[in-house]
Amino acid sequence: MKDTIITQELPYLLTREQASKFLGIDPKSFDKFIRANDDLERFMIGRQERYTVSSLSTFVKTHSI
Repeated sequence: MKDTIITQELPYLLTREQASKFLGIDPKSFDKFIRANDDLERFMIGRQERYTVSSLSTFVKTHSI
């Protein structure tokens, strides 16, 4: 239920800052540990990367220890 509330408040395509906030980490940590990984699906708008909540959730689930 909590995930539903969070996703309703977010746009479909998230910026780097919104994605890091969704994950609860600092944007610099997002860049270093998440964004640098090629397994994370992203959508390009020109030269800007955007992320979906579902791609972030899938990434976390598949990379959990």
